[in-house]
Amino acid sequence: MSVTVETATVESPASSISTFMVLLVSAVALFFAYWKISRRRFLQLAEKIPGPKGYPIIGNALDFLGSSSQVTDRMIQIGFQFTTIAKVWILHKLVVFIADPRDIELILGNSTHLEKSEEYRFFKPWLGDGLLISSGQKWKSHRKLIAPTFHLNVLKSFVDLFNANSRAVCDKMAKENGRTFDCHDYMSECTVEVLLETAMGVSKKTQNKSGFEYAMAVMKMCNILHLRHSKVWLRPDWLFNLTKYGKEQVDLLDVIHGLTKKVIKNKKEIISSGTKKYIEESVTQEEKAIASTPVKGLRDDLDEQDENDVGQKKRLAFLDLMIESAQNGVVLTDEEIKEEVGTIMFEGHDTTAAGSSFFLCLMGIHQKYQDMCVQELNQIFGDSDRPATFADTLEMKFLERCLLEALRMYPPVPVIARKLAEDLTLASTGVVIPQGTTIVVSTVKTHRLEEHWPNPDVYDPDNHLPEKAAERHYYSFVPFSAGPRSCVGRKYALLKLKIILSTILRNFKVHSDISEDEFKLQGDIILKRADGFMIRLEPRKKTVAA
Repeated sequence: MSVTVETATVESPASSISTFMVLLVSAVALFFAYWKISRRRFLQLAEKIPGPKGYPIIGNALDFLGSSSQVTDRMIQIGFQFTTIAKVWILHKLVVFIADPRDIELILGNSTHLEKSEEYRFFKPWLGDGLLISSGQKWKSHRKLIAPTFHLNVLKSFVDLFNANSRAVCDKMAKENGRTFDCHDYMSECTVEVLLETAMGVSKKTQNKSGFEYAMAVMKMCNILHLRHSKVWLRPDWLFNLTKYGKEQVDLLDVIHGLTKKVIKNKKEIISSGTKKYIEESVTQEEKAIASTPVKGLRDDLDEQDENDVGQKKRLAFLDLMIESAQNGVVLTDEEIKEEVGTIMFEGHDTTAAGSSFFLCLMGIHQKYQDMCVQELNQIFGDSDRPATFADTLEMKFLERCLLEALRMYPPVPVIARKLAEDLTLASTGVVIPQGTTIVVSTVKTHRLEEHWPNPDVYDPDNHLPEKAAERHYYSFVPFSAGPRSCVGRKYALLKLKIILSTILRNFKVHSDISEDEFKLQGDIILKRADGFMIRLEPRKKTVAA
């Protein structure tokens, strides 16, 4: 009798791992093949778009590693290499940069492509679905509601506040005593305090500690947003939330949202008691005519509203209008009011702080133009030390051209990103950009195209003479964006900057020991100088009264 013994084959751990890896690689290869086939048309169209060579799978992602200034330098190099259109791949994501004004018009001037790119999601914890991020009917209705709060009569009512804050920042900078310092710190604090008073109605008398903490929190939140755009590992929410920046953001938003809710509550109680602070018609027809934007590239629907506005109307400032609209049945919740207040605080603060800082640096370098600005101011004010009036700002023609030239060469918003809702055929080349692409308007590059700006790298305020502006393409100068999503606070920003900067120039002679060639730029959300906005101030003989 024989017994047959069967032996079971036991697979070794190494063999199991090997089998698993084969299956995993096969699955990944199959998925990649399916993904390529499903996106065949997308990839075929992308192949026809010029751009730097990338690596398999990661594309050009390595170009976006490093410090913000290093990434900015690489993007500028790509811009010079490929002129008005360039594509980059960031992993599976196609990003196309455009600079030709004819192509920009197809994006900014078209109501089809109003959706912001997904990078704007970093703003959501702070701004929610405010005007910067929202789209569709919500965006349209809120913009229509907010626009009147930037009417000329409302802006004119802010002039005294602009003057008081301008005087305050001059007093603070005077303490530098001729030392070289970073003026952006002062400009940032000044613009936040101006917004606290004008947008939220938090006056200096009532600001106390909470107002100061709010201002500091806004500035620190902006720094965190800059970091998330420039540091790849901070982009995933789950990873960001584990870092010290994620925890700091929670604390900062507690301060920001806490004060906003408190102010809204107080305003509601005041309005409910029957006390409303209406702003009466005060802009004369002559002032309105002069204030009509002479720079063709800056005109938008808000200019038409001001020009076609006739008759006496009672107007409300920003927060008052938001609250009254909510109480009068307009669908606007406390949460939405909070979001729009946050949006105004962000958009009105960091951009104007950067723009004014670049202006001061350029005045320090180009002494000839600074002297011409001061000569113009002397003609307006004479020997008087009185503060500026609304009418005075309309006479600051040369200072305005100097400011616009600073915004041309160093636009605070260096790129504007949108997500394509449908295929787009570029007017400049006929190249088709596929639906779903993130398309980026490269404002910095557009503002330096030689066919629209002779000697584009030379600071020349005469670029903005009315006759020269009339000859240029409308979309060749877009420091405040353009089209349906143009900046609703453009006139507010220009008026505020003219008063702040004219007050500084009347009080100080500005010096800079660094030439433009030595500027180290960094551009993530807002264009700034990585080396700081270093200037020196020399007091002039007279002092401007607030």
